[in-house]
Formats: sequence, C-alpha cells, structure tokens
Amino acid sequence: MAPPHKLLLSAIVFTVIVAATTGHGRGNDGGGEDIVHSSCEHASFPSLCVRTLSSYSGPTITNRRDLAQAAVRISISHAQSAAKKLEAVRDSVGKKKLEKGPLVDCVEMIGDSVDELSRTLGVLKHLRVSGGSAKEFRWQMSNAQTWASAALTDDDTCLDGFQGIDGEIKTEVKRWMTKVARVTSNALYMINQLDDTRGKPHVVHL
Repeated sequence: MAPPHKLLLSAIVFTVIVAATTGHGRGNDGGGEDIVHSSCEHASFPSLCVRTLSSYSGPTITNRRDLAQAAVRISISHAQSAAKKLEAVRDSVGKKKLEKGPLVDCVEMIGDSVDELSRTLGVLKHLRVSGGSAKEFRWQMSNAQTWASAALTDDDTCLDGFQGIDGEIKTEVKRWMTKVARVTSNALYMINQLDDTRGKPHVVHL
C-alpha cells in the first residue's frame, strides 16, 4: 500500500484535474471579493483558498490571471516560510540523528519548489491573454502547469526520506509541507482555469 502522503498527493492531483476539466469554478463575477469566492468554490481546498486569497495584500485582483498570479505568490510565500523552518531544524539536529539526512534533502527540495514556483509566476506575468496565437498561449500554459506540478512533486519528495522515521520532527515537517502542497494545489487549479478564460476580466451577466 502506498504511504499516506503519496495517497494525499495523488488525491490532490486528481482533484485538480477533475475540477479543471469539468468546468467548475467558472461563475460570473465582477469584483475581487466575488471572483475569489466563485473561483475557490471548487478548488482543491476551498476554505484555504478563500482564506489565503481574501487576505492577500498584493496587487488588486480583477480577473482570473490576477487570481492565478496571487495564488502562486501565496504558494511561494508559504514555501519560503517552510524553507526557513526546515533550515533551522536541519541546523539544530546532530549529524548522527536519523532525521539529519532527510532534512538536508528537504531543504534542497523546498528550494527547488520555490524556484519552480517563481518560474511559474514569471510565465503568468508574460502570459499572452490577447493578441497572441492559440499555440503560443498553450505553450505558455504548458510551461506554467509543468513548473507548478514539479513544485508539488518536490513537496512530496521531501517527505519520502522520512519513511520509517517517527517523531516530533517528522510530524512538524509533514505539517509544513502539507500546507505548502495544499496552497500549491490551489494555485495549480487557478492556472488550469486560464485554459478557457485566457485571463480576461469577467463580465457580470444580469
């Protein structure tokens, strides 16, 4: 039987794919508050989605491209926070501790995740939502989806090294990485929605 965190990642990815392909989360909305709630309704983790995006203090959200960028920025912030905690624990654990090796690997993995999410954000910032060819748009979208998916994989890989190890450190690392994986999963969901909307502002239909 697959480890619990493997099953969790599989469930996350499956939820993102199903939600994206069934058209959920495409309600009509006009304001930032409305677009957050309607878009998060069928995200992988709706409550977390609404909570993090509603408290987002970055650029104003007016359309789905803004929303996707905000979601990725939130994911980057959580990953960077987790990286600092992991580094602190890594440095405090003795070399002979079983957790030392996995912690070293986790720090590397979360660093890769931050880099991949930053690449995702870079693609979204230059996304040709109008004036470009459909082929160019699909290429950009493919890159954004690939980088975000890779970040999710790194979050999961971090936990692989803790198989067979129990204790407070593993519990804390799992809690940090699960939070990062969940906000990243929500970000990937928002990116997937751009396939149909092409990041255009939504019009309120009366």
